[in-house]
Amino acid sequence: MARYTIIPERSRVWINARSSVHPIHSTTDGLEGFIDLDADGDAVVGPHPTARLSFPVKRLSSGNPLEDRELRKRIDARRHPTISGVLTAVVPVADEGRFLVRGDLSFRDVTRSVEDYMTLTAVDDRTIRVAGESTFDVRDFGMEPPRILILRVEPDVEVRVEIFAEREASPRT
Repeated sequence: MARYTIIPERSRVWINARSSVHPIHSTTDGLEGFIDLDADGDAVVGPHPTARLSFPVKRLSSGNPLEDRELRKRIDARRHPTISGVLTAVVPVADEGRFLVRGDLSFRDVTRSVEDYMTLTAVDDRTIRVAGESTFDVRDFGMEPPRILILRVEPDVEVRVEIFAEREASPRT
């Protein structure tokens, strides 16, 4: 099984939410962690791939300082500085390079099992790209959506990720 280390500066997280006033969009890099798997092109060939991912909450930014401050306050970013995930299962589906992925997502010290579809593609002989999206209700993680004056944020948040990871060099014997 090969270990692929996530490249934080190339990997992106997009967060989209709706409010009573306007849409809220955030795009940032900084995803960290690893993916252990045996890949052959766009196919996972080994049993039981594993992965651990983490994302620093301080990197979340909508471009609006007032909204960002309220979001960090609601998250309680000082006590809960990261969002993390652990892969628990990968199930191939009929489409080549597409998988049903299950894992445990931890946010604000609340862990929930989640699943959705992701794609895996080989970028080159050392680099893979994993991408997918899912929608989460922040109330499932013990967070009330932010409210600022007339601005009311909806609880459903769409999260999309594009992860680039590079295979670590094999240890020399």
